Amino acid sequence: MASALEEWVPKTRLGWLVKEGKITSIDQIFAMNLPIKEVEIVDYLLPDLKHEIINVNIVQRQTDAGEVSRFQVVVAVGNEDGYVGVGVGKAKQVREAIEKAIVDAKLNIVPVRRGCGSWDCSCNEPHSVPFRVRGKCGSVVVELLPAPKGVGLVAADVAKVVLRLAGIRDVWTRTFGRTRTTINFARAVWDALRRTYDVKGI
Repeated sequence: MASALEEWVPKTRLGWLVKEGKITSIDQIFAMNLPIKEVEIVDYLLPDLKHEIINVNIVQRQTDAGEVSRFQVVVAVGNEDGYVGVGVGKAKQVREAIEKAIVDAKLNIVPVRRGCGSWDCSCNEPHSVPFRVRGKCGSVVVELLPAPKGVGLVAADVAKVVLRLAGIRDVWTRTFGRTRTTINFARAVWDALRRTYDVKGI
């Protein structure tokens, strides 16, 4: 990985700023509200990212030559300390689909504001969400509610993966819509976590 990053030739101005050491933290990028268009930027600034496969599905498309089957993979990435991303990849081979999904997830990485918003706890440690927040994707709506220490992740398995990789240890969740649609469910949780930074002054 290190050698690959050394050989990396940035294609964007942001990429050059990172490689030249003028930007040393991913927090600086989000503070300036700059779009990340190169996956190497994330690899450079967040080398300890972990990834987890949420779902593997076979999708079929009708063409003139008949039905074409491809694998669709949903992946979550995070450093378990305030950064998380969700991505989707499609390819004829599972391995290639996974790699595409990881790249997509890294390009969609967002900072997550953590805190202790539960009245039952008030420990001031960043183990839960700081306030009630809602995310949406398609018909799926996910609401995250602050929980006291020790409650754990009271959520479905798909949501648990995204929350854990974001560094959330205690939370209550409420879901609405077709949660069996794994992609929309995972993205709705990601959207809720992303919105923890939308509310100012908290």
